[in-house]
Amino acid sequence: MIRVLIADDEAMIRAGVRAIVQSDPGIEVVAEASDGREAVDLAVSHRPDVALVDIRMPRMDGLAAVAEMRRSAPATAVVVLTTFGEDGYISRALAEGASGFLLKAGDPRELITGVRAVADGGAYLSPRVARQVIDRFGGGRPAREAAAAVRVEQLTQRERDVLALVGAGLSNADIADRLFLVEGTVKSYVSAILNRLGLRNRVQAAILAYEAGLTADGS
Repeated sequence: MIRVLIADDEAMIRAGVRAIVQSDPGIEVVAEASDGREAVDLAVSHRPDVALVDIRMPRMDGLAAVAEMRRSAPATAVVVLTTFGEDGYISRALAEGASGFLLKAGDPRELITGVRAVADGGAYLSPRVARQVIDRFGGGRPAREAAAAVRVEQLTQRERDVLALVGAGLSNADIADRLFLVEGTVKSYVSAILNRLGLRNRVQAAILAYEAGLTADGS
C-alpha cells in the first residue's frame, strides 16, 4: 500500500485529489495539510511514501515545504501538484529535490501514474512540464551537451547503463528487470551516480542523461 500525504490550502481540491488517488486500491491517503508548515509536520509524523504538495499555500509555500521535507523526512518522495507551470517554479521545485511535477489541469490518470512512479523510486513529470524541461535543458545546446558527456565519462559502463534507464523514466524495479539485477543493487547504483555527479535527485539525473546523449539501452 502506497501511503500519501496531500497538502493544499483548498479543501475542495484536497477532496478531489483524495478521490482520484484512492480510486487506486493500492493507494491510501494517510494525512491532509492545509498549509506548508502543517505539511512538513505531518510528513515527519506520518512518514508517507509520497507527498503531493501545492505551491501557493499560507505559512510556508510549497517550494519551501519541499526543501524542508527533503531534510526532515527524506524517505518521503515529494510531487509538486499545482496550477502553475512556469519555468521558475519547475526549476526551483526540481532543485529543491522534488521527484515529480504535475499540473492540476492534467489528466487525472497522470496523478495515479505519478504517485506510483515516485513511490517506486522513479521520477515523473506531466507531459507539458516534460516538454518545458527538455526545451530548456535539452537539445540545441552543444556546450551543455559536451559538458554532460564529459561528466558521465567518470561513470563505469554499468553506471552509465543505469543512468540511461533513469533518463528513460524507468523505476528501480524496471531497471532491475532490464539489467538482470536485484532492486537493491539498482538503488545502490543510483545513489552512487547521484553522489558522484553531484545530483540531488532522479529528475536531475534524467536531464543529464538526455543532455549526454545516453539512449535507453545504455549506449
